[in-house]
Amino acid sequence: MKPQRTRTYRGVPAEERRALRRAALMEAGFELLGTRGWAATTVRGVCALAGLNDRYFYESFSDRDTLLLAIVDAQAAEGTARILAAAEAAPASMPELARAAVTATVDFLVADPRRAHVLGHEFPAHPLLQQRRGEIIKNLSTMFATLTREVIGETPLSDTDVALTAFTVTSGLWDLTASWLRGELTIDREHLIDYTVAFLLTTTDLAAPLCRRLT
Repeated sequence: MKPQRTRTYRGVPAEERRALRRAALMEAGFELLGTRGWAATTVRGVCALAGLNDRYFYESFSDRDTLLLAIVDAQAAEGTARILAAAEAAPASMPELARAAVTATVDFLVADPRRAHVLGHEFPAHPLLQQRRGEIIKNLSTMFATLTREVIGETPLSDTDVALTAFTVTSGLWDLTASWLRGELTIDREHLIDYTVAFLLTTTDLAAPLCRRLT
């Protein structure tokens, strides 16, 4: 059997053209989601901004919600990669690790106003985004717990208490940062980072009272 030949158009293979169309739709969707919001982002609007017709939309996405969740997932993956890269480049101590991770998080969010809008305004506005928020927080808290274990090593805290601490910190700081992005907190970037780092470092003090509870 002869191998199936990939059709090309103007020298560009079909799979590459499809990937380029998908990327254009993702970018157009992100632009609309990050400026006009979930409710105002339509399939027609995305296609018009991307310069594509509807049939190309449905070759990549089953509906509008699928596209918008894919956009959120892509942003979350990029943000997580930035945080991990900053943490890996930081000295192996908790203060330096915390500052590197927090700074990378804040800088990633403020670098593009569309990200700030999505986190600050759109996540509370739709049930699908609220569900995705829980999934992203769970993934981030797992990463936080893993990084903490790697830097601190053995601690008196049980795995359960480390996981609880990571979840509490991550979900709380998510809401803190979202409030700051909405302009509800009258502090600057440096204050936000300093406070968040200081707060993270206090979580290591949980060991003493929790261990007393167990004795």
